Amino acid sequence: MALVMNDENQRLQHRRGFISRDLAGIAVIIAIAAIGYFAFPDNLALLTRMITIALLVLSLDLVTGYCGVATLGHAALFGSGAYAAGILSAHYGINDPLLMMLAGITGGALAGLLCGAIILRAHGLPQLVLSIALINLFHEFANKASSWTGGSDGLSGIAPDPVFGLFEFDLYGHTAFFFGMALLLIVFVLLRFLVRSPFGMLCHAIKQDPLRIRAMGASPKAALIRMYAISGAVAGVGGALNAISTQVVGLDSLSFTQSAEALVMLVLGGTGSLFGALSGTVIFMLFEDYVSAANPFHWLTMVGALLIAVVLFAPKGLYGTSAALVSRRREQRS
Repeated sequence: MALVMNDENQRLQHRRGFISRDLAGIAVIIAIAAIGYFAFPDNLALLTRMITIALLVLSLDLVTGYCGVATLGHAALFGSGAYAAGILSAHYGINDPLLMMLAGITGGALAGLLCGAIILRAHGLPQLVLSIALINLFHEFANKASSWTGGSDGLSGIAPDPVFGLFEFDLYGHTAFFFGMALLLIVFVLLRFLVRSPFGMLCHAIKQDPLRIRAMGASPKAALIRMYAISGAVAGVGGALNAISTQVVGLDSLSFTQSAEALVMLVLGGTGSLFGALSGTVIFMLFEDYVSAANPFHWLTMVGALLIAVVLFAPKGLYGTSAALVSRRREQRS
């Protein structure tokens, strides 16, 4: 009886710890957003862009950080969500932001199912090759289907209605920023529940030892395809937000460069951590914006030097390494 009570107490303590960390994380995200809002009042477009890319990096973390799937074509999911939302508005005249967001989620999830079914047929280096091939195919398809996507000129004519009929998307980007922050917080909370759920723990176990999971009677491939679809839905949110906020969708949303930069941001912050994905996105994009403005000719060299330093001295990423140091100090004190 005493052992049962101790187990229940430990579970309650773990739950309280998770909840407290979640609330602290949400508070930090809101605080950083507030600082950005007041620090960059004339550049809210950058902050909104940062939110869209953060959603892409979060989606990439689900399949790469938590599931161990190697991919360099994740922008295919992001771009599919962007084009789905843009086409709904430009060709069908459905301009409600929530319906456009739903179209983006659907487009991203379907692209995730397709990409997952193909990429998961291979392992290791062949996975990377398949992902690169897929992003090129998606890019070329969007370029050729110019009657729907606008081709190389981009998809224009996107005119989102005010959110809830009250908040118009103004030129200063206030509505887009707050709309994006609301979406980011909702997605972040849902993903925190997801990665701690039995399904999330299963996907993490598949990354560690897929043979043991198969021996237990579970299907690693089916679970990973489901996670790929969820990842596509999250990336679709980012793509739809990008279409709504910029009111144009270009082929760059389906570019290999977009995929590679998302992976760099994830490694910079730390894989297998939602907080790492967010911190890597913020650090990379702010550093890129500042350095490119200060030195437009050699900013890529500085970005490369930062990435080399992080890989050599903080292999778990900036957030991952910092979290590991804090946990070590706590253990030493206890």
